[in-house]
Parts: sequence; structure tokens; C-alpha cells
Amino acid sequence: FCSSFRLPALIFVLPSLFSLHSRAPPFSPIFFLNLQNSPSRFPFADPPLYWSFGFVGKAAKMITIPYLTALTTYFSYGLLFAFGQFRDFFRKIFDWWRVNNLQGYAPICLGLEDFYTRRLYLRIQDCFGRPIASAPDAWFDVVERYSNDYNKTLKRTKNKSRCLNLGSYNYLGFAASDEYCTPRVIKSLKRFSPSTCSARVDGGTTTLHTELEESVANFVRKPSAIVLGMGYVTNSAILPVLIGKGGLIISDSLNHNSIVNGARGSGATVRVFQHNTPLHLEKVLREQIAEGQPRTHRPWKKIIVIVEGIYSMEGELCKLPEIVAICKKYKAYVYLDEAHSIGAVGKSGRGVCELLGVDTADVDIMMGTFTKSFGSCGGYIAGSKELIQYLKYSCPAHLYATSISPPAAQQIISAIKVILGEDGTSRGAEKLAQIRENSNFFRSELQKMGFEVLGDNDSPVMPIMLYNPAKIPAFSRGCLMQKVAVVTVAFPATPLLLARARICISAAHTKEDLVKALEVISEVGDLVGIKYFPAEPAKLEQQKMIKMD
Repeated sequence: FCSSFRLPALIFVLPSLFSLHSRAPPFSPIFFLNLQNSPSRFPFADPPLYWSFGFVGKAAKMITIPYLTALTTYFSYGLLFAFGQFRDFFRKIFDWWRVNNLQGYAPICLGLEDFYTRRLYLRIQDCFGRPIASAPDAWFDVVERYSNDYNKTLKRTKNKSRCLNLGSYNYLGFAASDEYCTPRVIKSLKRFSPSTCSARVDGGTTTLHTELEESVANFVRKPSAIVLGMGYVTNSAILPVLIGKGGLIISDSLNHNSIVNGARGSGATVRVFQHNTPLHLEKVLREQIAEGQPRTHRPWKKIIVIVEGIYSMEGELCKLPEIVAICKKYKAYVYLDEAHSIGAVGKSGRGVCELLGVDTADVDIMMGTFTKSFGSCGGYIAGSKELIQYLKYSCPAHLYATSISPPAAQQIISAIKVILGEDGTSRGAEKLAQIRENSNFFRSELQKMGFEVLGDNDSPVMPIMLYNPAKIPAFSRGCLMQKVAVVTVAFPATPLLLARARICISAAHTKEDLVKALEVISEVGDLVGIKYFPAEPAKLEQQKMIKMD
């Protein structure tokens, strides 16, 4: 935990700051004025790279942040850390009897193991894990909570707040009741029951599971597919089956935790390339192919490059055409995680391959989840018939885990039919057009207001940078007070310095919903101080008129 603060890095950063502002005396008013307006560049990459101000690759995506913001953020965390240590010191003195009352057992947590949870996270615990009491539609009911012990425990009340939902992955609006999907889900529930109570290889394969796999394969334009009951497990359980000792995994530095755990569990050698940077990917590939396996330097048994379609914490589209071209050149397999892109982008909702014009035949392994665009649960792997047959015979998540719930399978089948227009209506095309329009409108308006918004056009995920830890609860609570529910994300889900609010747009949102959200976010943003760029003049006049009204 201490190393994550990068405190030693300040020793190297401060002299560089003085050299940048050598014309002004250190810590003078002019120095701080220059410091505030000087951009500090942080590449999207592993935490150790965040203090690399040198070469990061020409194509590396950078966050522009003033040095003063960076320093005040580190100062805030340092202050929290210092007071936390101070409180822990006195706790050891006054709670010595509790330590000696363990009856020979070792304490579950020692020292700094749970320090972040106790001294930092608990202060803003009410901003996370908020329970809801309705379907996660465009508007939903948020259960109100209170605490009598300074957020150590949160107790639910019977009161609910009807809030605008900007936090759920309900991209196409299928999470709520649907005129086509819901009746068929209810019918399947009556016919098959909520669970098969069995693994796929035993009695857990129904006609719905077979139909679902055929529908998914057809939808993503692959010969075959396998479905699993949990999206996270789809990555973490499949990767150890695909590759093992003697193999090489090259993973994007900002890949999801499920990919990280799957890669670790595989036993393969893992190398990381800078986020969404094809040039660095090629450099890593060349180096690793030249070096070969550790110690023996034998050729790698196989190489898999793993990327995501849309990165869930950045809202960025993968540079898939360039990455596929590089993998073809060096004979590496491409593993594409489309958890957030399948169903959400592309003319017919078929993900980044369709959006960016990449032939699905060039992507060897396609992974996705049903928890976002399809309003259900589970995940899938699509590929060649030989690959899927091998996975069905060898993947523990398929052999031993209970199969996906039949009603959940029916929900996915029905949602795919709506998207493709097989329900006899144009609702699927309208949903796809709506989420694209909503996403681009909302992103554009946020940027005009002066917020620092990450991500690309067409992406329904748009992070708003907060940086300072004090701004995390201030923004979250401020929006909730005005009936807008947002998700805030902080360390360890993001690097320490790069806390953010993550907005997820849905096709279920109306223009009025988005305008209300923009008004609230703008007002709270002014109060919290997270508009890091100047607003456009027209937008300033519009905001003044709104306040006057």
C-alpha cells in the first residue's frame, strides 16, 4: 500500500518541477501560477509507468493534468495516510487487551493489510454499493441508508429515492420489462424452472442452451460458441485452458481483473504492453520472440494477445485493426474481450469488429458477456468449431459449474432477436441508433462544459476525471441529493491519482433525462471544482439562463 503512493517519486518530480520553472523562485506566487497551468502527462499504463515522463510511445494515450492538481492529490492521500497511522498508533495502545485475547489465533489482518479499507475507504463507504429496490432502468429506486458510527456500518431504511440511473450497464434498455423478451422469459421459467441444478455435461443442457449457443455464434459471425453462467469466470476459467507453461500472454495494461487473474492462473509467461498502443505491442512481441522462453530460450509454444473492445474504466475503443495486423505479422492469436462493446456499438450491434471494419475471421477468440447489452447474466466464447469442442471437453467452468439459468438464456435469445429485427419490428435498430445518439450527445455536452471526459465517440462509457480523493464523495453525494445516481471509481480499481466518476448511457434514456443529468452534473461540478477546462461561451450563456429560470 505504501509503495502505491509513489512517495519516493516526489523526490525525482520536485527537482524537475523546479527546472521547468527555473525563471521563478521556488514556492513563490509566480512559481505556483506557472505550476497550476503546466500539464503533467500520465500515460494509460501500469501504475509504475505513471511517473515516466520520458518515452511512452508515440501512440500512447495521455491524460493532461496540471502539476498542482497532481501534487495536491498526493498531499491529500498523504494527509489521510498520516492521520490513519496516527489513529492506528493510539488504537494499539488502547486496544492492547483485544490483541492479547485471541486465544492463540493469529489476527486475520495485520498492520497495513486492511489499512486502506479502515482509514480511507470507510470514510466514503456510503458512495459505493448502494442498494436498489427496482429494475435498473433509466430511472430506479435507490434505498436510503444511514450510519451511527461514522460509516463503519450502514443500515438500510424503508425510504427510497427515485433517481436517474447513470451507473448501470443497461446499454440497450433490456434490463427492465420488455414487451417481447419478458413474456418469453416468464414462459421459460414456468417450463424449465429457475435453475437446471446440474452441470452442462450432466443434466444441465436444455434446448434453450443449444439454441443460445447457435444464436450467439450467428450473432458474432463465428462458426461455434460456448456459454457460461458468469461473465467474470468466462475469462478467468477459459484462459488457463487455452494456454499454459511455455506459452506467452501479451496483455493490455488496462485489461479487466478477470483477464489478469485468468492469465496468472494459466502458468504462462505474461507480458504487458502500454494501453491501446500498437507500436509498443509490436516492440514487446519482437523482443519476446527474439528472447524465447525464460532460461531455455526455446520458441514459445503459442502467443496470445489479449485486448478489450471497449475499456470499461476508460470508455476507449480498442485499436483493433492495427493490433490484428501486428498479430498476423508475428503469428500471434488475438483474444478479444467484448464485454462492453457487443450489442452496444456497430450498425447491427455486433461490436467493435463491425464498428471498425475488422473481419471476425481475423479474431481467433471472441469473448463477451450477457450482463450489459442483453440484460441477463453469463458470458460466451466464440471461435472455430475445433476450439469450442476442445473447451467443452476441458474447461472446468463448463464441466463442473451449474449451467446458465434457463430464463436467463431465454432473455439473451429474445434480446438478440430484437436487435436483429427478428421480432418483426425495428425496435432493435432504433435502440442502437438511440444509444449512439445519446452517447455522443452526452459526451459532447460534458466536454463543452469543461469536464475532462475520457473515451471515444460511440462509446456508452464516459469517465469524468475527479483526481482528488475529497472530490469522490462530494461529487457522488451531491448528485444523489439531486436524484442522479452515478458510480465513482477510485484506488485500487484505478491508479491512485486517477479517481473518476463513470457514466454509463442507455438507449432507455430520453433527451429530457440527459438534459436533467447534465444540469445536475454541471451544478455539482462547479461546486466540487472538477471543470478542468474552460467552458464554451455558448454553453456558459445556456447555463446562466438555466440558473435564472
